[in-house]
Order: sequence, then structure tokens, then C-alpha cells
Amino acid sequence: MSQNTPRKSILITGCSSGIGYDAAHTLQKRGWRVFATCRRESDCERLRGEGLESFRLDYEDEASIKSAVAETLGRTGGTLDALFNNGAYAIPALTQDYPRDALRAIFEANLFGYFDLTNRLLPVMFDQGHGRIVNCSSVLGLTAMRGRGAYNGTKFALEGLTDTLRMELRDQPIHISLIEPGPITTDIRKKAQPNFEKWIDWKNSRGRAFYEKSLMPRLYAEAGKPDLGELPPSAVTKKLIHALESGRPRPRYYVTTWTYAAGMLKRFLSTRALDWLFSRA
Repeated sequence: MSQNTPRKSILITGCSSGIGYDAAHTLQKRGWRVFATCRRESDCERLRGEGLESFRLDYEDEASIKSAVAETLGRTGGTLDALFNNGAYAIPALTQDYPRDALRAIFEANLFGYFDLTNRLLPVMFDQGHGRIVNCSSVLGLTAMRGRGAYNGTKFALEGLTDTLRMELRDQPIHISLIEPGPITTDIRKKAQPNFEKWIDWKNSRGRAFYEKSLMPRLYAEAGKPDLGELPPSAVTKKLIHALESGRPRPRYYVTTWTYAAGMLKRFLSTRALDWLFSRA
């Protein structure tokens, strides 16, 4: 960008680590003005020390969403070119073991907060005559897998609402895209541990054997050998850049071989065949 060209601006959520962290730093280096938000103020302080504009936004806290929108627009003079909804977490468990409050909490963070934030910023994009909204979904928004029911549910719902919004804005100069990563090197398992411990009474579950033999060894495994087909967060950022900067952004961006495979298998296999296949994943 030349010195006379205004920097494009983007608000990104979930920037403390992983996908959001990589996206924030990479886009800033590309000349974007990045507002890198996090749930915790301590993480925001760390990012400010790294040269990013950072302030708090917690999807489960409606007041923090309202405050972050005001902060963003106050800094830009009332404009915003793009939004990347990225922050999310998991509560790994058998579906039969989720308390109502656990489901309520994860849907607040992974779904309701996305569209609360989006709907607060859409009027700005309407008024300025342009905008890009990119929602980070998952391969688990395409296919279900055992022990991931709550996360699956939020991502399936995210896909549906995002597709609907894209169709509703088809005649508007606002582009809506989904990014659907498979396994990416992040702290999602580590961050899922306290949620699992808070909500899931696995010792008294009828599926206790599943927790002991399958779910917990994977959840508490030491970081080391990556999952098959795992890619770094930069693979997601590469697709994000296309969604933000291309003249014709795609509705969907697959990331990793797993997502491409899941998309293809869903087209050609029966539901029973998919159930058999993915119940072994």
C-alpha cells in the first residue's frame, strides 16, 4: 500500500493464540489495520506489547461485544472493512452427558456471540457500501464425530446461519465467507480441558469406558506428534487473505486434506456409510 492509501481495517476475535494470533500478525504485516481481540485482558496486554491494537471481546459477555464495537468504530471514525469471527472452544464429551448449562455456554461463545457481533457491524458496512465477513467454521461443521457433539452442534448451526446470511445479502456489496479447517496446530485441546472438567461427570457416565480408553488419552496427550494431515495456522490465514482481498471471494474455503475428504465423502456416501466411517475417527 502507498502512504496515501488508507489502510483497510479488520476486527479479529480469538487472537490470544493459534489461528487468530497468526491472522492478526500476518494481516498487520500486509498493511491492514488489525484490531486483535481476546477474552482475557492479560492476553490483550501481551498483544499490545507485540505492536497490535488489542482490547477485550468475549463472545459470552454481551457488554464486552458492545464495548469492543464502540472501541473499534471510535478508533476508525465509524468504519470497518472486515470482520473475522474466529474465537471458539470445545467441550469434548458424549452427547448424553452434556448438562443444559454446558450447551448454553458453548452456544453463547461459538454461535450467538458471532451473530451478535456481526449484526452490530453490518449497519456500518451497509452505510459505507462494502464489507467482508468471514466466519471460522470447521470440518466438524460438515461431518459429525463421536465425543464432539457440542462443538459439532455449534459449527453445524454456524454453517446454516452463515449460508442464510450470504443469500440474504446476495444483492449487497458485502461478501460472506466460511473457512472450514481440519486439524490445525492450536491449543484447542489444552483449552478444552478445564471445560471438560467443569461440565462432564464422566466417572458416573454409562460411557465411562469410552472416556477412559478413547477421549481422555487424546484430550490430555502431551503435545508432540501432530495429527495426520495437521497444518499450521498459517494455512488458515492463507485462505483468509483470499477471502478478504480477492475481487471474487469464495463462499467456502476448505483447509487440510481432512476437510476436502469430508466434503467429497458427504456428497457420495450414504448417511449410514458416513456414520460407520466417522464413528471410527
